[in-house]
This record gives sequence, structure tokens and C-alpha cells, in this order.
Amino acid sequence: MSAVAAPLMLKAIEVFERPVTLRLPFKFGAVVVREATQAFTRVEAEIDGRRIAGASADLMVPKWFDKRPEISNVENVAQLLSSLRIAREAYLSEPRYVSAFAPHAAHARAVKQSGAAGDLPPLVMSFGLAQIDRALIDAVCRSKGVSFADAVRTNIVGFRPQAIAPDLAGLDAARFLESLAPVARIAARHTVGMLDPLDASDPRPEVNDGLPVTLEEVIAVYGHTYFKLKVGGNIDEDITRLTRIAAILDRMVGGYKATIDGNEQYADADALAELLKRVGQSPALARLRAGLLFVEQPIARAAALSKPLGDALGAPVIIDESDGDDDALLQAFALGYRGVSSKACKGVWRSLINAARVRQAGNGAILSGEDLTTQAGLAVQQDLALVSLLGLSDVERNGHHYVDGFGVAPAAEVEALRSAHPDLYQARNGKTRLTISGGNIALGSINAAQGLGCSVLPDFSAMERTA
Repeated sequence: MSAVAAPLMLKAIEVFERPVTLRLPFKFGAVVVREATQAFTRVEAEIDGRRIAGASADLMVPKWFDKRPEISNVENVAQLLSSLRIAREAYLSEPRYVSAFAPHAAHARAVKQSGAAGDLPPLVMSFGLAQIDRALIDAVCRSKGVSFADAVRTNIVGFRPQAIAPDLAGLDAARFLESLAPVARIAARHTVGMLDPLDASDPRPEVNDGLPVTLEEVIAVYGHTYFKLKVGGNIDEDITRLTRIAAILDRMVGGYKATIDGNEQYADADALAELLKRVGQSPALARLRAGLLFVEQPIARAAALSKPLGDALGAPVIIDESDGDDDALLQAFALGYRGVSSKACKGVWRSLINAARVRQAGNGAILSGEDLTTQAGLAVQQDLALVSLLGLSDVERNGHHYVDGFGVAPAAEVEALRSAHPDLYQARNGKTRLTISGGNIALGSINAAQGLGCSVLPDFSAMERTA
């Protein structure tokens, strides 16, 4: 049942940073990440006569939002912080809004145009919008004492998809939102990075934290049955590595499901078709091919939406990095792509719009849940709340593998999160980490949290304020 949207007055938007060091190097595409910075956004809004805070968090991963080789990692982070500052200035320019969705509807297009004038790509600008939008949604949920799912299903967030997606003008938005049903648990689709050791025959990084390192160890500890396999664009090397991975999965897991992530490393659809042809021809990859769900963004975004994929692929292909604008999925559908990824860093509103489009498209259209190394605490919980509401069966999760627990977060913040979300985190030997059991993540406390997936605000006093 729909409720009245909650009006608000924006009072403040602040941006903070927290450093993150990876326990293992993470290679995706052409980049290796060993450290990064997590951005936190805090908003204050007056809702129902009370001043309420809301927050969001995302890792600012170098060379994902903008992969141009001439842009350095430091410049990548500066771009993302610029996107936050531009969106903040726009949102505060007229601080009275009829709903949490209204600032995005009013300013997103101008924010992206401003970014384009400063050579900031759409995906970069989506980051700043997404962070502030999630913090606003969080504030509304906290002010009303409701969960994210209830806030969206009753639409107290004031979501009007047709305002930014004209193709959904005929959508019964209230009925669509009411139909969304959070799931109680979700399968964690484990990322196998391009540098990740697969078994004891591979060189082992010098880590002594008690967490699994090799793919074999990961499967033994977490019980995964879903996997995301990174490839690098060299067909021979990719087939060799996929064959090694498949041998382990065939032996240890059996009826597994997998996705292949090209991270824009394949030149065109013909090169991708050759990779998939060789996968299909190899007896050693038969079970992997049978369990292949889709291939994610194999072609560089500059070319991915320039011409049709063709009919020779034999596997669904979805976009990820190409999803920089609200109409990207429509372009992708027209070219033969089968779907798109949901990532909280690209925006809650975009995920909801694309969920509606996927439902309308039917015919095997795909909305997948993907990771951007979301960190324990606010970031991972907000993304899990989103994919739970979307009703997804599995979601790529990798932050718990590449970063040990909560990193440098204060002990009091960690304990507050563990106490509020005991199904999500477990303390062992003095260390609190994400719980994955039988390959699944329990979502009960996230679905019930009075806020956007998280009952606890982070300790901003322990961070560096940057804007």
C-alpha cells in the first residue's frame, strides 16, 4: 500500500574518507589494486520537524569508473570526490524537496552535464549522485523508523521513474514497488581475480590472518556454489586459466553456476565469440559452460554500445561499465545485450528503473548483482539491502576476501555493527568478519534495519573530512 512521500529540507552534506589496505592484490582488467580509499557521505535533513542524519559509503576503486590509461589512480579518486562535490552543490542549491527522490529528479541531468564539461565520464558522476541519494534514503528511513524495503514498497521515498525514464511512463509504479519482496538469504558469488592463487601449486602471498587464500581454500571455508571468473582479453591465457579453475570447481563443487567478467578487455564481439567457441569446444570446460549464467561487460565501453553483438555468441552478455546513463540499458537491449548489473555505487534509482525494464522485457532479461569490493559495514550492507529488495538469487561479493574484516574502523563501531547485525557478522579470535555459510549470506537483520540496510551510523570522528 502506497504512503505519502516524506518531504525534507537538506541542511548539510559532508564527505569523509577512510583508507583501505587489501590483504591480497586484486587484479581486474589491466589494473592491480593493493590499496584504496573508502568515501563516506553524511547528510543532515529536517524531516517531520526533526533533524535526522543519514549516511552512505563506497570504495573509490581506481581504474573502474574511468579506465583511461592517462588518468592516474590519484586522479581517479580526485574525479570521484569532484563528482560528490558537484552533486552536493546542486542538491543544496534549493534545499526544500518533496521527497528523497526529488533532488535526483531535479538535478541529475545538470550534474552530469557539469561533469562532462570537466571531462568527468557519466559513470564517475553517477558515483556522487548515488552516494548522496543513498544517504538521503537512509535519513528518511531513520526518520520514519522503517526499513529500506518498507520505505520503497510503500514509496515514502517518492520514487517517480517516469521523471527520469520516459520509457516507463506507462508503468504502474506503485504496483511495481509493492511487488518487490526482500529475500531472506542470498548466495555469495565468489570473485576469482586474475592474480588469485588457485591451489597450492601457485605462489602464495605472505598473509597470515587465518583467512583462505587459494580458490580451493575459499570453497572449503565458505561453501560457495556461485563464482565470478575474471578474464583478461588474451584468449589462450584465458582458456588456460578457466580450465584450471574448472578442474577445481568440477572436483570440489559439482553443480556450480558461474559468470565470466571481461572488464572491457575484449576488442569486440568477434573476439568474445572466439573465446566462447573455445569454451564450448573444450571437454574440460563442459561443466563450466553448462553452468555459465552470462558474460559481463567484455567490450570496452567506448565501443560496447556502438554496434550489435550479433547472434554467434551462444551466451547472454550484460553491460556493467557501460551503464553510465539512465538509458544505457535501453541502448544495450537494442544491440542484443540481455541485461545489466546492479551496483549501489551506480545508484538505487537506476537499479530500480532497470529492474522495472528487465521485468517488462521478460524473455530471459537479466538484472545481476555485482560488487565493487564493498567493505564490511555500511557499504556492503546498503548494497545487500538493495539486491535483497530486488529479489536476486545471488550477488558477487569480494570485499570480505580482499580486505580483512573492518580494516581500520574503530573497535566500538565494529562492535556496534556486530551487535546490531549478528546474522551478518561473526567474531572469532578477536576479529569480526562477514559471515558466509554454505555459500550464503543471511539478510534478516539487513531487511529489518531502520535505515538503508544498516542500523548503525559510522564513527565520522575517526575519519578525515574532505568536503
